[in-house]
Amino acid sequence: QVQLVESGGGLVQPGGSLRLSCAASGFTFSSYYMSWYRQAPGKERELVAAISNRGASTNYATSVKGRFTISRNNVKNTVYLQMNSLKPEDTAVYYCNADRSGSGYWGQGTQVTVSS
Repeated sequence: QVQLVESGGGLVQPGGSLRLSCAASGFTFSSYYMSWYRQAPGKERELVAAISNRGASTNYATSVKGRFTISRNNVKNTVYLQMNSLKPEDTAVYYCNADRSGSGYWGQGTQVTVSS
């Protein structure tokens, strides 16, 4: 069956770094556009970063541009989010999403907390 399993979240101090991973199975990973979303308490889920199916193009939310980097490995069926210079406002549950022509799948989420 289809699975998206996120990992790498945790507690980090402001200015620190984390690397999130999302391991995919049960579908043709290389055919899907992959994204990271996040949802903070009391807020709507928002797009953080996205990458095309072969990794040729990426886009980022303005709030994370220059600090976060999305990448993928189509051999390992994994998408990554490298997060640097983390801020308290980056605290949220981060979700992996796979999309193909408007339909797709979601992971269960991983908590990222930025606090001193």
